[in-house]
Amino acid sequence: MKTYSLEEAEDLLIGKIGTVRRDQFEFELKLDLIGEMIKTARKERHLTQEELGALVGVRKSQISKLENNAKNVTIETIMKVFNALKAKVHFKVELLNNEVRIA
Repeated sequence: MKTYSLEEAEDLLIGKIGTVRRDQFEFELKLDLIGEMIKTARKERHLTQEELGALVGVRKSQISKLENNAKNVTIETIMKVFNALKAKVHFKVELLNNEVRIA
C-alpha cells in the first residue's frame, strides 16, 4: 500500500495549488468557515437564530441558511450579521498574476 503526505493527498484529491479546482475548493471552504464563525459568535452572545435575525432584519431561516451554507450571500449581509454580533471583520485582498484573491 502506498502512503501519501497530506500535501500529496490534497494535490491528488482536490488539485494542485493554483489550479481552478483547488482555488474553488479553498474558496468554498472559507465560506463554510464564515458560516461556522457566525454560529459560534451568535452562541457566545447567547442569541437564538430568531433573535439575531431580528437584529439584522431577516428571518430565522435566513440565519440558519447562512450558518449552514454561506455560499449564496452578499458581503453586505455578512457585514450586517457581524455588526449585529458586535464582531470585527477583516478582509484581505491580494493581487496575484492579474487575479484578485480574497483571503
